[in-house]
Amino acid sequence: MILKTARAAALTLLMATTAGSALAAPAVSAGKLKALKAQVVAGVEARAKLSQVMNDQIFSFGELGFQEVETSKYITSVLEENGFTIQRGVSGIPTAWTASWTNGAGGPVIALGSDIDCIPKASQKPGVPWHDPIIPGAPGHGEGHNSGQALNIVAALALKDLMIKEHIAGTLMLWPGVAEELVAGKAYMVRDGVFKDVDVTIFTHVGSNLQTSWGPSNGTGLVSVKYSFHGESAHSAGAPWRGRSALDAVELMDMGWNMRREHLKPEQRSHYVITDGGDQPNVVPSEATVWYYFREQSFDAIKKNYAIGNKIAQAAADMTDTTVDHMVVGTAAPRYFNKPMAQAAQANIEAVGLPKWTDDEQAFAKAVQTNVGSTKKDGLDIKLKGLTAPEAKPESGGSDDIGDISWIMPTITINYPSNIPDLPGHHWANAISMATPIAHKGVAAGSKVVAMTALDLLTQPKLLQESKAWFRDVQTKDQKYVPMLSATDKPQTQINANIMATYRPAMRAFYYDPAKYGTYLEQLGIAWPVKQLTPPAAAK
Repeated sequence: MILKTARAAALTLLMATTAGSALAAPAVSAGKLKALKAQVVAGVEARAKLSQVMNDQIFSFGELGFQEVETSKYITSVLEENGFTIQRGVSGIPTAWTASWTNGAGGPVIALGSDIDCIPKASQKPGVPWHDPIIPGAPGHGEGHNSGQALNIVAALALKDLMIKEHIAGTLMLWPGVAEELVAGKAYMVRDGVFKDVDVTIFTHVGSNLQTSWGPSNGTGLVSVKYSFHGESAHSAGAPWRGRSALDAVELMDMGWNMRREHLKPEQRSHYVITDGGDQPNVVPSEATVWYYFREQSFDAIKKNYAIGNKIAQAAADMTDTTVDHMVVGTAAPRYFNKPMAQAAQANIEAVGLPKWTDDEQAFAKAVQTNVGSTKKDGLDIKLKGLTAPEAKPESGGSDDIGDISWIMPTITINYPSNIPDLPGHHWANAISMATPIAHKGVAAGSKVVAMTALDLLTQPKLLQESKAWFRDVQTKDQKYVPMLSATDKPQTQINANIMATYRPAMRAFYYDPAKYGTYLEQLGIAWPVKQLTPPAAAK
């Protein structure tokens, strides 16, 4: 990370400050902090148009992991125009970057992160409550990753103004989750020291409520790995005995793994796709590749299942007289979030509250739930879920490589209500709300919480000390971060290049033009509020 020259000297002061030294700046009073929070909230509200434009613009790009070219170019240009120093191409990832801005000397370094990639085959017109792709087969924001950077940037700009005005020392560092859907970005950034000078991270992710949590999270960590088998081609009918089928090896590995599932702990989640199964039936496949995700709830369990996968792959190669090699695509550590930071964020969540949804917005959300077969059909959340404490036995489930960040510094994730409850996830339906007033309201609420929580950390040295102490004395007392990347593993930045090359030319025609249209809905000719809530017969 490139910080301003003053940071080198300031880091010595920072270390003393966060260790509880007498050099620590005095905390502002409760009354003063309340007034400062009112100012930073006003700064967020004053940037409502910027927030909406950024949210809609990134939605229109719809770029898959490692191919977030337009998205990163756009975001970094906004930050650069606002005085942030940009470092591009970090960790050998062309679409990864950091953006830093420092005020004064000393003060904490606070990182704000959010993901930027989208989902395959999730193209969807926003504001249409049934399946209606912008471009059939194209990728789209069926996870809602178009919204988090808009949220963070508005929060950062509001903080920047306040820090200058009130002479608050500190550094803001923004960064993207690249290829999060491949869990293939953050661990490389951790390995390469991108966050070495950062004190805490506030991460944001779209959801359907305004909430945060602490302790070990529901879900899993994982290793993402490709197994490539190498055999010998031959004429499938004329001389099949001269061939050694790499596809046979892939199928044997998959059968072996599926037999082994019965004897793995029920918390594990594992899945695979055959990315190369040969060229045509009459040629014995000399090359074949299968891509696995091995998920579990602890570092040791992930490593154990990964080792089992390697063993089964080698056995499949031995049975088919082929050879095999494997390549790690990405990893994700199990998530573990900071208690003092989460408690501070929760107080701000309660102060901000959920957006006030209109009757039209609720009717729209209920229609989407009905049209996609949700079990929940009561619309948008109207009650905060409250601070989520760790469960005695966390449930298994998905992964997120924010887990890697959470094991190197105090970290929390703040979810914000830009999506509709009880949708399938990783699905075109999750894109429906993401460039509508529902998303815009959720982003505004989340931005206020992020700005207020960052302000707590900037002006309350005790909170920073407690957050670091909890990270050191509780979270990492008995379990340290276990990196699962080797020094030679490289980001697989070629992934998704062919898909984007196929669809991007047609997608460009639908990029949002805020100079001509107030919103992306307006550009697409979609009226809001939506009057027709049931799909036409042709769409059913």
